[in-house]
Amino acid sequence: MSHKYKILVVEDDYHINNLIGTLLEADGCQAVPARNFSNGKMLYLSHRPDLIILDLGLPDGDGIGLLREVRKDSLVPVIVLSARVDEADKVEALDLGANDYVTKPFSSAELMARVRSALRTAALHTGAGGSPDGVFALDGLVIDYGARQVFIDQAEIRLTHTEYDILSYLSRCSGKVVTYNTIIKEIWGYSDSGSIKKLQVNMANIRKKLGAEPGKKNYIQNELGIGYRM
Repeated sequence: MSHKYKILVVEDDYHINNLIGTLLEADGCQAVPARNFSNGKMLYLSHRPDLIILDLGLPDGDGIGLLREVRKDSLVPVIVLSARVDEADKVEALDLGANDYVTKPFSSAELMARVRSALRTAALHTGAGGSPDGVFALDGLVIDYGARQVFIDQAEIRLTHTEYDILSYLSRCSGKVVTYNTIIKEIWGYSDSGSIKKLQVNMANIRKKLGAEPGKKNYIQNELGIGYRM
């Protein structure tokens, strides 16, 4: 990496923290280790890192509390790394603003891929790609926000008003898992008993129009029971 990203690692397990630090340093990043809630909060405020890797089970507080503190004033990418595998824990962390959720035990290669993806997405959203009137481009897919038009390999894809709004919102959150509830509130402004089904029907239509095929890498991934990731 040309820029040495500063990454705060809030993890109370000494060996895991050291392992992550070694992986980050090998990838050209600067690791800032913290082993509890209070130290993590202090180092976040003093270092203003480019990304945070956050354990939830900390000895002096819940990592969710630190996530809430960070999201009061910052959109810095946060990857939750936790032994908690319950779907409700994942949804809560993602709804509160975590960019990703990796469960322990974890693959070193996968964790670093998630880190690189989050950093790329953050860089994209600080440039023209994140502008309301800019253009989003990904592997042949182009979204012209100003014209509200979508193209694949220069051929225009006709979407309904709602389908475009969903796709546009996901593109602005590209690389991040977005929960069903977050999408529903953003698009419709309210949630009722039929909201998830309504979202799923619209998403099925969007994916079909974008040429999604089973077993292949598609533009939108379904995080089963949680939400979607572009």
